[in-house]
Amino acid sequence: MAVVIPAKDESRRIAATVRSAKSIPHVDLVLVVDDGSEDDTQHVAREAGAVVVRHSHNRGKAAAMETGAAVVAMRDAPDRLPRILLFIDGDLGETAVNTAPLVPPVVEGHTDLAIALIPPQPGAGGRGIVVGAARRAIQSLTGWTPTQPLSGMRCLTREAFEAATPLAHGWGVETGMTIDLLRRGFRVVEVPCDLRHRPSGSDLKGQLHRAAQYRDVQLAVNARRVRSAAGAVKRKVTPKPSSQTHR
Repeated sequence: MAVVIPAKDESRRIAATVRSAKSIPHVDLVLVVDDGSEDDTQHVAREAGAVVVRHSHNRGKAAAMETGAAVVAMRDAPDRLPRILLFIDGDLGETAVNTAPLVPPVVEGHTDLAIALIPPQPGAGGRGIVVGAARRAIQSLTGWTPTQPLSGMRCLTREAFEAATPLAHGWGVETGMTIDLLRRGFRVVEVPCDLRHRPSGSDLKGQLHRAAQYRDVQLAVNARRVRSAAGAVKRKVTPKPSSQTHR
């Protein structure tokens, strides 16, 4: 199994995150995708034991996830099943090992995607607007109501990941992935995990982050609503094949 860690400017926490991730059962590869960091993230991660690939400039979380999955695929042995992918955030620090409960449901074939439910984070300054919008969109498009639709800690099969690509842009990646997989018949569950990360506060930086999240979530949802509507129109106008038998 491979842990993929998209990271930007995480030099303070990435070493602890990498070392902790290496302790997760079944993990034989920890890969950090340095998404255009301006600090020493890549060097610190490599010294901590991670395989590191780097984007020369910031391309966003979705691009980092796709790069990570592609590198893992290149390192998979041709005579073995593709590695299961566990995506985690770079700021989890020593709590990264607590994503371990996500792994058994996927490894044992009970689900295709396991999403971490994390406890309330001290210092979080959001009011739930973005979470609520994502939750309602997923429910309306799939019938399933997630508790934490924006959780970025996710374990999934290679088949599920490929079915979800191309990923939605930026911060819409989680919402888009959940909608796409559920609509394609993949199984999704949420699993409690005792994780700690750096939350967005109520200052200007935090507000700008949540505004970007909201924008990207809405873009991801609207694209899928349009796709769904187009599919419905196509089904209506496409004539059904004749059941008449010709001799």
